[in-house]
Amino acid sequence: MSHSGKKYEKIRALVVPGQVVPIKDAVAKVKSLAFAKFDESVDVDVNVGIDASKGDQVVRGSVVLPHSRGRVARVLVFAKGDHAEQARAAGADFVGSDDLIEKIATGWMEFDFAVATPDMMGPVGKLAKQLGPRGLLPNKKLGTVTFDVDAVVRDLKLGRVFFKNDKNGIVHFAFGKVSFTPQAMLENLVAFAKALSAVKPASSKGKFLKKMTITSTMGVGITVSPDEVLRS
Repeated sequence: MSHSGKKYEKIRALVVPGQVVPIKDAVAKVKSLAFAKFDESVDVDVNVGIDASKGDQVVRGSVVLPHSRGRVARVLVFAKGDHAEQARAAGADFVGSDDLIEKIATGWMEFDFAVATPDMMGPVGKLAKQLGPRGLLPNKKLGTVTFDVDAVVRDLKLGRVFFKNDKNGIVHFAFGKVSFTPQAMLENLVAFAKALSAVKPASSKGKFLKKMTITSTMGVGITVSPDEVLRS
């Protein structure tokens, strides 16, 4: 994201690029330097020790954050019959089958997660071009293709969030809002870091969490020590 303006230049002058800041000071600084009129997200970028071009080194996982991310997720479920009723009872925001597929095909995307029962994945697969690039296509490896829709919907509503590396071997993750207390931000970040560390591919050698930077939506990146975060 490009930045400009006196406010951004002012906060940039308060951060030394690349300097590793103690984690408690870093989360407090992210909060204190936020200047936007909206409640900015707080994000972390982690350079992981993988070769992103190799299929056996894909980093993929999920975590239930102790303080969620500031809002309740909107969950959509592709299901029929009893499974559709279970999804509604569990709190799913949108439940359906062909009707939802048709609606999404026309451009509607007002949801954060999509879940599907295995018998629905044939028709849902037709939406791969719409859902895939947004990370919304139900995936068996992530647990979002299942007949146990009750459990997965409740989990998503409690705050389970998924993560995956990009083509450059970086994992981007939003772990809170600037309105959170520094302690809540820290606890969410630690939970994420531990979940990320736990899914290190077996073929990845050497240090896995190589570099970690946190920032608010409009803010400046602050470098922290992955090892310190894991010890916190």
